[in-house]
Amino acid sequence: MLNYITWTVSPNLFDGPPTIRWYGLMFAIGFYLGYEIVSRIFKHEGAPERWLGSLFIYVVVATILGARLGHVFFYEWDVYKQNPIDIFKIWEGGLASHGGTAGIMIAVALFSHFVAKGKGMLWTFDRLVVPTGLVAALIRIGNLMNHEIYGGPTDMPWGFRFVDNVGKWMAGADPVFTPPCHPTQLYEALCYLLVFGLCMWLYWRRNAQERPGLIFGVFMLGIFVPRFFIEYLKNVQVAREIAMRQAWGMDIGQMLSIPFIILGIWLVVRALRRPRVHIDYPNRFADEKQ
Repeated sequence: MLNYITWTVSPNLFDGPPTIRWYGLMFAIGFYLGYEIVSRIFKHEGAPERWLGSLFIYVVVATILGARLGHVFFYEWDVYKQNPIDIFKIWEGGLASHGGTAGIMIAVALFSHFVAKGKGMLWTFDRLVVPTGLVAALIRIGNLMNHEIYGGPTDMPWGFRFVDNVGKWMAGADPVFTPPCHPTQLYEALCYLLVFGLCMWLYWRRNAQERPGLIFGVFMLGIFVPRFFIEYLKNVQVAREIAMRQAWGMDIGQMLSIPFIILGIWLVVRALRRPRVHIDYPNRFADEKQ
C-alpha cells in the first residue's frame, strides 16, 4: 500500500482568460468571511457601520503591502536590491506572514487614531483577530494548492509528493515530484482553524472582549507558537536560512515569531490582572453621526 499522497492539483482554478488561482481565491474568500464576522461583532456592540469599510480598506492594503515588504526585506533583500522593480511583481510570489502581521498592526494604529477615535488599538485588535485565524487557514490552503511552503521528507502515511517544477509543469512539461514531504501547510491550517474557533468562543460565549487585549493575546500565542515549532519541519525558504539554522538553531520565520509570542504572553497576563470592563450590547449599528 502506498504511504504517501501524490498532489497533482493545479494552482489555477480556471486557466482563463481570466486566469483564477486558488491562492487568490482563498485570499478573497478569507477577506469576505472576515468582513462578515467583524460586521456582526460591530453590530453586536453598536459600533458605527461606516467603520467597517474603512477598517476593511486599511487591513487589505496593509496585509498585502506588509506581507510583500516583509518577504523582500526579511528573506530576499540581496536579490531584490539588484532589481528593485521586481518588488512590485507580487504575482510572481513572495509574501511573508510576519510582514503582513506587522502591516496590520500599523493599519490598526492608523484606524484607531483617524476613524475609531476614543476606542484604542486593543479594542480594534480584540475584534479584528476573531476571524483572522480562519483567513490565515485559507491562505495556507492556497499555499498547498501552489505546491509551496511544504516540509522536509517524511515516511508518515499522510506525506505529500508535491510538483517540484510547478512553473514548467503548468507550461506543459511532465511533473517532477518531490519525495513524500510533511504537508506543513495543512498542519498550520489546522492550528489556525483551532485558533479561529477559540477566538469565536472567547468572544461570543465568554465575553472575553471585556478584558481588553485578552483575545488579541490568545490569538498571537495561538498563531505564532505553532508556527515556531512547525518551522522545524519546513524546508528553508531562502539559502541563507541554512547558515542561520546551523548558527542559531532557528530560521528567519522562528526568529520573527519570538517578538509576537512575547507580546501575546504580556497581553494575556495584563488582561487577566485587570478588572473586566463593562460593555453594552445593543445589537444594532450606532447612528451615523457617532
